Amino acid sequence: MPFMTLEKNQPRALLSWIAVGLLVSLCGVLGVLQFRWIGEIGVAEHERLRRSLQTSLLRLSQDFNTEITAACAALLPSGPGEESEQDYTHRYAQWKAAGRHPDLFRRIARVAPQEGTLVFRSLDLQTGFFLPGEWPLAWNALRDRLAARLSDQPWEGRRPPGPFTGEDAALIDLPRFRPPEDGPGPPRFGRREAEWLIVELDLDYVRSALLPELLHRHLGSEGKLDYQAEVSTRAYPSKLLYQSDPDPAARMAGHEDASVGLFEVQYDRFMRRPGPAGMREGGPGGGPGPPMPGAQRGRWQLSVRHRAGSLEAVVSRARWRNLAVTTSILLLMLAAIAALVRFTRQAQRLAEIQMDFVAGVSHELRTPLTVIRTAAYNLRGRMANNPAQVERYGALIQQEGEKLTALVEQVLRFVSAKAGRVIREREPLSVEAVIEDGVESSKVALEQSRCVVERTIEPGLPLILGDPLALKHALQNLLSNAAKYGTEASNWIGVSAAASAGGDEPSVEIRVADRGPGIPPDELGRIFDPFYRGRRALQDQIHGTGLGLSLVKGIVEAHGGTITVRSEPLKGTEFVVRIPAAPPEQQDEFTHSFGRG
Repeated sequence: MPFMTLEKNQPRALLSWIAVGLLVSLCGVLGVLQFRWIGEIGVAEHERLRRSLQTSLLRLSQDFNTEITAACAALLPSGPGEESEQDYTHRYAQWKAAGRHPDLFRRIARVAPQEGTLVFRSLDLQTGFFLPGEWPLAWNALRDRLAARLSDQPWEGRRPPGPFTGEDAALIDLPRFRPPEDGPGPPRFGRREAEWLIVELDLDYVRSALLPELLHRHLGSEGKLDYQAEVSTRAYPSKLLYQSDPDPAARMAGHEDASVGLFEVQYDRFMRRPGPAGMREGGPGGGPGPPMPGAQRGRWQLSVRHRAGSLEAVVSRARWRNLAVTTSILLLMLAAIAALVRFTRQAQRLAEIQMDFVAGVSHELRTPLTVIRTAAYNLRGRMANNPAQVERYGALIQQEGEKLTALVEQVLRFVSAKAGRVIREREPLSVEAVIEDGVESSKVALEQSRCVVERTIEPGLPLILGDPLALKHALQNLLSNAAKYGTEASNWIGVSAAASAGGDEPSVEIRVADRGPGIPPDELGRIFDPFYRGRRALQDQIHGTGLGLSLVKGIVEAHGGTITVRSEPLKGTEFVVRIPAAPPEQQDEFTHSFGRG
């Protein structure tokens, strides 16, 4: 019957494996598609972050330029013509009192042409008065540019000579024009510069206050700056004016995520009328309206890089996180499929084993019932008139009834074990008495198998705590197994008991050995499984239910002990049961009570 069941289940198992293969293939296809989709999403996310960063940098640049331009416009008198120094000092005092960044400028000076030379007067930022002074060395390039403007050529259409150098990259010259000859009004093309108000930014203040404020406003989150920032002059990119991370190893060296021009004065903000196209920084005018900042405009250049290393690193990290999550989900799906297949196979195998168990129990019940029914029929039909025959039929009925009782008791014990009621209350027991009861209860099976039981019990063994009925049943199962499977080559069965030397607590070892054909190695790991019967038992149709060894293991473990098996082909099998000894106080109590009895 088991082979017929296996043949019936083969097509079903094949269909199950085909379904599993399709599911695994589908998961693989989903994994490939997810990898591609996440890659495409990563490219789009990188572009979105880059554009967002560039937009933030443009706004930062515009705010920086607006701050500088607003401060410059606040210093210039509103009236045209040659203003007096009192006008400048008055405007400076007003700006100082109301300005958002009163420490923005390091030096302020007024330069006016006189008899072919440039007269330099410096504003004392503490007193607010102009005092004569010498040109600072860092202003020499600006002095040369202003001297060139004293030529006869008008301002119209002319740009200041040369770029801003590293030394004068913080200087701003604000021209003032001569009064128009045709009356007041906006500046005309071709008018000449009358004087200049020159301001120099305080780079220390820009580094410590203005730039950090703008960076945190546009590139920060939760009080932290998400990007490393560097500011350098456009004329000398290797010269840094500002670095958010002072560590030299943090230099970007051309590996920035984005950059933008910085420090472009918007002259149109304080000129009455824009100059011609192309006139921006370095003189009045500046084109039609304020130009938007860009990467190639401005005296300085701001470069930023994400603190993770780059935007690509941020996107790559997010991409790998998404891949890890999706891969974990797919692996969980595969694990769930594998678990489902495994549990299904186990359930199917358990169903087959249970069907075999039902068939085996039915066979075990049918044989004694048939014998009992036949004997009863003969007795009722008065076919056995001889008292000896009547006695023989009675003994036969009694013997088969005991087999039925043992079978029912074994099934009930298995049910009780599954319900957690393997043993009842334990009591101190003598190991010798337990072995004697077990051998006596197996007497019929041993006699039918013509077995010789050799008992070897070490004297002075400690008592054990146990349920006598459960331990007798366990030993009876081991002896019955030895009689069924271990007497093919020899009818010898050995039962021994000795104190166990291993372990932290004292215990007793009970060994049941035979000299039979042994247990195949591939079956050793399953002999304690419920309903399991080996190939030899099925092929030889040896009576049994497959519950005996499972019950033995449950009983032994319920007593706190262990059971192991040693077997070699053609050399026999030995079961070793270890049960802890009773506590010393119970050993003494049992001894005293036994002595008084």
